[in-house]
Amino acid sequence: MLHQHRARRAATRAQVGGVASHAMDLYEVMRTAFSARDFIDAPVPDEVVHRILENARFAPSGGNRQGWHVIIVRDDAKRARLADLMLPAFRRYRAQQQIGESPWQTVTPTAVTAEQIASVPTGGSFPAQLAMAPVVLLICVDLRVVASMDHELDRVGVISGASIYPFAWNILLAARNEGLGGTLTTFITAAEPDVKELFNLPAYMAVCALLPIGKPVRQLTKLRRKPVPDFTTVDAWDGEPFGR
Repeated sequence: MLHQHRARRAATRAQVGGVASHAMDLYEVMRTAFSARDFIDAPVPDEVVHRILENARFAPSGGNRQGWHVIIVRDDAKRARLADLMLPAFRRYRAQQQIGESPWQTVTPTAVTAEQIASVPTGGSFPAQLAMAPVVLLICVDLRVVASMDHELDRVGVISGASIYPFAWNILLAARNEGLGGTLTTFITAAEPDVKELFNLPAYMAVCALLPIGKPVRQLTKLRRKPVPDFTTVDAWDGEPFGR
């Protein structure tokens, strides 16, 4: 059994794109891919970025239409502009947290004021930290090929994300497999018109996420999450908890 296990591990180290890949157990990757936002000052080789995208592209999408587009942001001026564009959404997020609200949710109207938002400090801000990561990926999706079955419902649409966020998460899982880290942040989406202008995006493209990626300053391995019975029931919302 040990010999077979080692053989499987060796097989996963096979050449991918001409460069040997790391080999982590899938469940280990899933349980240790934390939201990394603080990175050491070390570049990520292009071959590693290519390998991450080479594997992430096998994510599912509606009708296998694969409407994603990735912009690798290297220009310092554009990175700085991204940080500026994220600030208003970041300030509102923090201001809502400070008064005990769940930020940016769409069920209950916010009570936060413009003055409270404006008072949130931005020195050494989180957006700037994200925009200056070793690798910055802007994730977009082509709305012409995305099925949005919920767009006529009386609530914010969520179904379109099914054709883009599995791809984005695949990128982060692949980054973890490479010994890197990252996070999926959506602050930038609140400034979509400006982002479209900055990157010459056509009208039918939607801005979905910004993924900063690099070598984390510290790798977390024990993440805290709710146990399965806390979020799974049988047959109804108020049904018997599953797995208890």
